[in-house]
Amino acid sequence: MQKIAVLPNARLAQAFIDYAAAHDVSLELAPEPDAHVAVWLINDDDKAWVDNELERFIADPTHSRYQAASWQVAETRQARFHYPSARLWQTVKEKSGPVTLSIMFICVALFMLMTLGGFDVVARRLLFPADSSQQWQLWRLFSHALLHFSALHIIFNLLWWWVLGGRIERLDSSSKLVQIFLFAALFSGLGQYWLDGPYFGGLSGVVYALLGYLWWLTWLAPERGLTIEKPYVIFMLAWLVIGFFQPMGMNIANMAHLFGLIIGCVLGLWDAKRHA
Repeated sequence: MQKIAVLPNARLAQAFIDYAAAHDVSLELAPEPDAHVAVWLINDDDKAWVDNELERFIADPTHSRYQAASWQVAETRQARFHYPSARLWQTVKEKSGPVTLSIMFICVALFMLMTLGGFDVVARRLLFPADSSQQWQLWRLFSHALLHFSALHIIFNLLWWWVLGGRIERLDSSSKLVQIFLFAALFSGLGQYWLDGPYFGGLSGVVYALLGYLWWLTWLAPERGLTIEKPYVIFMLAWLVIGFFQPMGMNIANMAHLFGLIIGCVLGLWDAKRHA
C-alpha cells in the first residue's frame, strides 16, 4: 500500500477512486491536514495504470468518464474514510532517515532485552566505564545513550530524537546527525559521570544537543533551514531547569542534559560560522 496523491477535497478524490474501481483497481481515502485527502493504492501492481490515469484526471477532473464511473459503482461504494495502518509508518519514515530509524530500533531492541530479563547482561556491557578495567572499552563512552530504564523514559527520548534528529538528517545529512550523536553522547556522558558516577543512560543528553544545535542555527543561520520552533525551545529549557529539582522523586541525568545542550550549541555555532 502506498500514497499516490493528495487532493484538495474528498468529492474530487472519490470521483477518481470510482473511476479506478470501474477498472478493478482498488484505492482508498485517508484524511490529510488542511482539509485535504490522500489517495492510497492498495495493490502496487496497479501503480503504472494509476499514474497514467491520475495525470489524465488532474488535467480534466470534470470529464464525463468520471461521472459515468461514479454512477456505475454507486451501489457498491462505502462512503467512509479508511485509515491505512501503513500511514503511521509512512509518516515516521517521511520525517526521519536511516540513522534516525536505526538508533530508534537499537534503543527499542535493547529496552526489550532489558525488560525481558537481560538487564544485567545489557547494562554490564554498555554502561559508561565504571573503573580502570573498562577504561579501554571505548564503545561505552557512547553506548550508554542507547539504554533506557522505563517506558516513559524511552518514549519521551525517542519522540524528541525522531522530531529533532529526523529534521537534521533530512535537511542536512546522515553524517551530520552521526557527528552530533557521537559528540553529544561523549560529552554528556563525561558530564554526568563527573557529577553522579557511571550508572546512567538514555538519549536525553543527545536530544538536548540536537536542541542546542537547531536553536543556535535558527538564531545565527536561519537561511540554512535548520530551524526549531520557539515553543520547543521554551519547553525543553524549562524541563532542563525543573529537572535539577528532581520532581516527584524522578532520577534525572541533569548534567547529561546540560552538557548535551552546551555541546549542541557549540556545534551549531561552529557550523554557522563555517558556512557564513
